[in-house]
Amino acid sequence: MRMVQPQERVTGAHRHASGQLFGAMRGLLSVAADSGQWVVPASHCVWVPPHHVHALRSHGPFAGWSVYVDEASCAGLPAAPCVMRVSGLLREAVGRASTWGEDGSDALDARQVRVAGVILDEIAAAPHEAFGLPLPTDPRLLRVARAVLDDLADERGVEALAAWAGVSLRTLARRFIIETGFAPSAWRQRARILRALELLAAGQPVTTIALDLGYDNVSAFIAMFKRVMGVTPGRYGDGSESGNIGIG
Repeated sequence: MRMVQPQERVTGAHRHASGQLFGAMRGLLSVAADSGQWVVPASHCVWVPPHHVHALRSHGPFAGWSVYVDEASCAGLPAAPCVMRVSGLLREAVGRASTWGEDGSDALDARQVRVAGVILDEIAAAPHEAFGLPLPTDPRLLRVARAVLDDLADERGVEALAAWAGVSLRTLARRFIIETGFAPSAWRQRARILRALELLAAGQPVTTIALDLGYDNVSAFIAMFKRVMGVTPGRYGDGSESGNIGIG
């Protein structure tokens, strides 16, 4: 299925019995799943297995595609939502599949079955890429994570957040790494980078973004962004690096 609309697309949290592979033909998508959040450029796509809650929002006008996979065919595919790069072969195959059913028929002919097999093989073989922001499951840690996401300009340190959540600093630091793969401070920096990418896609000025994320010094924000992304936010924002997000 392909969809193009002149306005932003927002899909609330939902789940379905089929697996779903989806992405943008241009621009940037923000995707939330039950296990984390992602910012996804058009060079990548998102796989969501059956019954996993997910939501999405485009940044600006929406142009995207989606392919559904029946639950029985998902057995050999990733069991958790993930982001993967769209190979040339996968792009061509989903381009074909996105037009199926336009005649009202759900049955696949022999040629379509072969193309569907290619899509399944590509989903199964594609390497996962770390564009996401994994969420902890411990209720105390999740409370800290939600507080950070609700106010990325919050200047409270990790020790203050730990005290606020009723957890020791040592436990917070240790459990955060175990459950997310990141120390709390690195996790917050990652959250700020993902938000910065969203704001850049929306056309916000770099100075405004820096202030929104709690940076008093715009130069400090630019230096952090370049250290993580490899380019300045100004260069990223002009579209020259929009297909090369490297925050793994």
